[in-house]
Amino acid sequence: MDNKTITITKDDLATAIRALLPAYNVYAPAGEGERLAFAALDESRLGAINLTGSPVIPPKELLFPRSESLYTLDPETGAATVPEIAESTLIFGVRPCDLRGIENLDAAFLEKGYVDSNYAKRRENTTIIALACVTSPYETCFCESMGGDPLAAKGADVLLTETKAGDAFTAAFQTPKGLQVKLLWDSLAMDCGSAPAMTEGSKPAMTEGSKPAMTGQHNTLRVTKPDDLPQRLMAAFDDPHWAVLSEACLGCGTCSYVCPTCYCFDIDRESGAKEITEYRCWDCCMFSDYSRMAGGHNPRPTKKERLRNRYLHKLAYFDERYGMTLCVGCGRCIAKCPASLDITEVIEWGGGAL
Repeated sequence: MDNKTITITKDDLATAIRALLPAYNVYAPAGEGERLAFAALDESRLGAINLTGSPVIPPKELLFPRSESLYTLDPETGAATVPEIAESTLIFGVRPCDLRGIENLDAAFLEKGYVDSNYAKRRENTTIIALACVTSPYETCFCESMGGDPLAAKGADVLLTETKAGDAFTAAFQTPKGLQVKLLWDSLAMDCGSAPAMTEGSKPAMTEGSKPAMTGQHNTLRVTKPDDLPQRLMAAFDDPHWAVLSEACLGCGTCSYVCPTCYCFDIDRESGAKEITEYRCWDCCMFSDYSRMAGGHNPRPTKKERLRNRYLHKLAYFDERYGMTLCVGCGRCIAKCPASLDITEVIEWGGGAL
């Protein structure tokens, strides 16, 4: 892989992204506060880009939409129509924890003998430009405690890192898809003549042992994660403390919807006189009817069983099947839970004495 980097000044960031618009459907964080979200960009929205925080809803929705039509049927002819999936999407400004979340989704949707065709096509057509965290997007971030690195995103096609001066980004190109982005930016620099939007350097944006200096407060939460956490939690399956942990839960599903790794979905059908649509939408294991069976039996009848299942899936079940923890430490579920439930309490409890 090309070991050269490009430096993009913050003043020229909009110009750099504009150069990508003819080749990709570009999404980037835009808006403020609770309305910060990955939004589709065009010429008119380049000024709305906001890289100072992290969107409330993670970028998983661009690969695994909140709701999507799987196919439609004509009730008279029986003819089926499958919606087209957009080609050449680029997601700009993905945080390292969210990139790890996408890698978890890759495992769930593409491995172990099961391939989700819609997810696979979107993933193949998507280029990811990650943004290293030199400051924490949330005060509840704890990615390093979960084995993450806020300054690295190996699975990203391009990695942007803010310079120490804070007035520019260095871009490291890590995959063939990333080099396609570099070609577009190289062309832009040449077109700019005597006032290039970018300059090229000879060193990678990040090398082992020479990471950029942190600025501000970083990784506020420090969580003690036992090395044998999955085994300890499974051994505590019948521990009465699960009931205590679940007392405050409202069963609202906020934790799942803001989580970059939750992937449960429901499939349903809407029938009309002229069209029948089969669709799927996000679901949540904290909902009371999530595990209810056709005869009415529910193996998880109370909040205790549902909360235990959620945390065991995050911290034990997924690890057993795929060899990775399903919690990436982004901190969204802690920040957004209306009842102040905190997954780090479960991690530190680890099925042992409090």
